[in-house]
Amino acid sequence: MKHRHILISIRKIIRSVNLESKRIEKKHGISIPQLLCLYFLNDQPDFQSAHKEIKEFLQLNASTVTGIIDRLEKKCLVARIPNPHDKRIGLVALTAKSIKLLESTPDPLHDRLTHRLQQLSPRQLQALDDAFDLIIGFLDIEAVDAAPIITSDVDIDPNAHSAP
Repeated sequence: MKHRHILISIRKIIRSVNLESKRIEKKHGISIPQLLCLYFLNDQPDFQSAHKEIKEFLQLNASTVTGIIDRLEKKCLVARIPNPHDKRIGLVALTAKSIKLLESTPDPLHDRLTHRLQQLSPRQLQALDDAFDLIIGFLDIEAVDAAPIITSDVDIDPNAHSAP
């Protein structure tokens, strides 16, 4: 009967990711990847960054990140501005509207899980990693590509993931 508990645990993870994505989308009007982009910009000097740095942080391909930025720009949550030091590279900057939005959003599931994983001992982390590798092997999904972002959102094209 332990296998039933494992299946239920996996279902709980999937369900909570879906619920979190829907809750953030409904309450704040943005997806998890869009929210993570805003959090990244919020942590940058002058609340701005180049497209390439956002791409590297999200570990997504350039066209996917462009789509995320386009949607944020349409919602007036970011602005594209010229780089005063290099005219060839544009910058993406937070707006006052996005700063206000970030004040009202909770830490995403992604951040909470990352924080908890960082508290594990190396041995516990390895055991968890081994268990997930085993499950992935059982499901024969080793070749499925995924970004290290916990979301159910369509904002991410899993086939467009950039290798770290």
